[in-house]
Amino acid sequence: MLFGGGNEFLGDKGLLPDWIADTNKGGAEGVVDGAGNEGAPNSDNSGAKGEEGKNVDQPDATAPQQAETDAPAATTLPASGEGDGNAVSDGEAVTMSFVGDMLPGEYLYPLMKQHGFDYPYRNALLYLSEPDITAGNLELPITLGGTPIEGTPYVYKGHPEVLPSIKDAGFDVLSLANNHAMDQGAEGMLDTIRYLKEADLGYMGTGSNDKEAFEPHYVEAKGLRVAFVGLSRVIPYTELKADRHTPGIAETYDTTRAVAAIKHAEENADLVVVMAHWGEDLADKPVDYQKSNARTYIDAGADLVIGAHPHVLQGFEMYKGKWIAYSLGNFIFSAYPKGTGAETGILDASCNKKGDCELKFNPMIVIQGQPTPLEGDAAATLLDRLTSISFGARLEQDGRLVAQ
Repeated sequence: MLFGGGNEFLGDKGLLPDWIADTNKGGAEGVVDGAGNEGAPNSDNSGAKGEEGKNVDQPDATAPQQAETDAPAATTLPASGEGDGNAVSDGEAVTMSFVGDMLPGEYLYPLMKQHGFDYPYRNALLYLSEPDITAGNLELPITLGGTPIEGTPYVYKGHPEVLPSIKDAGFDVLSLANNHAMDQGAEGMLDTIRYLKEADLGYMGTGSNDKEAFEPHYVEAKGLRVAFVGLSRVIPYTELKADRHTPGIAETYDTTRAVAAIKHAEENADLVVVMAHWGEDLADKPVDYQKSNARTYIDAGADLVIGAHPHVLQGFEMYKGKWIAYSLGNFIFSAYPKGTGAETGILDASCNKKGDCELKFNPMIVIQGQPTPLEGDAAATLLDRLTSISFGARLEQDGRLVAQ
């Protein structure tokens, strides 16, 4: 998690747990390809940086607040299947909900200061608060200090005052494994962990060494223990990868340590969820390594793979009975997104102890920084588009995923 010197990825087995020490090789192999730092995609934000290499104006903090909307009531995914996909038996399912990238600050900060820090979550509150566990990707360090990283076009920073509203909205777990985790250096990363602990929010994906960064976060619900593993395939600089003496990010350029972490999680939990930061900005289909890595994670023991980073929605796929969501897009990020950058949603999962999961996607659109549920033709259009970019899977009109 810390920004530190050194680029040693072989480590000393005597100082690492067996599941890291036995595989602590190859983590630094190859070159980190691309900074992976991005602005607000497809956005007409007025204050932030927009598409890569472009600047747009700062969001207008005095923009009129969105009109009241009659958002449909959230529905809990039933515990029993309907014959397609994985059926989940009654009485033994844990319910989880997932969102994509979360940037509670920066482009949204003026609106949050004007309308309250809970402002971004209001229209989606029931969807976030009803599940047993809710998780997302925190796309910025939370710190009052830190040293901005140099050489990347977009450097983010959030204030700890935003965290209580995230907790109150229903979030339990936040992955820190992403390309902005070290935007404010070692101090910013350590502050993020400290503030998350104080807010009673779980986290994974960064640490003061690779043991901490790859360590799963565990949550118990409905008598089941769920492990969350955070991994990133998008890291600005090689030295930001966590290693024996190097604080940083749990990387997955080489999947060796990721596989070890997943196997370690499987031995200590009933269910394993991998949250991966990967892919290309604004691409609505996964690149080859996303597909191959997802399969590797599932072969290692993952029951569910949830992706983020492209800033747009990508499709779904089932592999060996396990679901992959390649990208959940941006949940809260830009104040005034447009096009596919405004499309978002909340993915519900109901999973049993055997690792069988039923999924349902609740389609939404971001209006003035607020993810807002879609209904009728608008919802059907987005669900049909997701079907068109999925692989051997379709989304029913109620958002339920079905393997074809």
